[in-house]
Amino acid sequence: MSRVGKLTVFAAALLGAATLLPMGQAEAQQIYRSVGPDGKVTFSDQPPANNAGKSAKDGSRGATTLSGNAAEAGSSGGATGGTLPYSLQQVASRFPVTLYSGDDCAPCNSARNLLMARGVPFTERTVTNNESIAALKALSGGNNSIPFATIGGQHLSGFSDSEWTQYLDAAGYPKKSQLPPNYQRPAPTPLATAAQPAPATPQTTQQPATRPLPAAPAPDAVAPSGPTPTNPAGLVF
Repeated sequence: MSRVGKLTVFAAALLGAATLLPMGQAEAQQIYRSVGPDGKVTFSDQPPANNAGKSAKDGSRGATTLSGNAAEAGSSGGATGGTLPYSLQQVASRFPVTLYSGDDCAPCNSARNLLMARGVPFTERTVTNNESIAALKALSGGNNSIPFATIGGQHLSGFSDSEWTQYLDAAGYPKKSQLPPNYQRPAPTPLATAAQPAPATPQTTQQPATRPLPAAPAPDAVAPSGPTPTNPAGLVF
């Protein structure tokens, strides 16, 4: 190959490298999903070694780990209707979804609608009293805003359609509902029961501290001493 030909090839290689550089930067902004031997789903900005992970766009978070062993996470128990498809059962058992909502809460309605539209079997707990607010803060590490949700061990504060969709996708929930036609989700239940006021103590008639002593008996009549008209001699028997 002539010198001119070699220079042409080298220039083409440099041009190709310059073209690939932005692509590499774009790839570094992706989040890769991988499943470990213990079943834990991990997200990282580094591609997995076997290059089999799935990627998801996330411009605000680094690495996020979803754990299916969250003690505080609820389950889809209590639902009635047809049996869930096997694949959906597996996802729901590993990453149960619980929605914490309140009255007159438009973002809560949006979050609920998203879960229902995707056919996510979820449990809903209502936060409508002081006891529920305290329980939510203890559960979430100080959060006192709604909606709040748990997907396995992942906490979601506030509603963002894109963020919630990302975590539902990462957990493996289907994008379209696979629930049977006769499925009925469980009714919402309070997160904590309001304390009942103590019953009023019945009033009783107060007894006097002391009671009067019985009247002293009248003294016995004492026979007069000395002479009397009926006893001129004054004899005493």
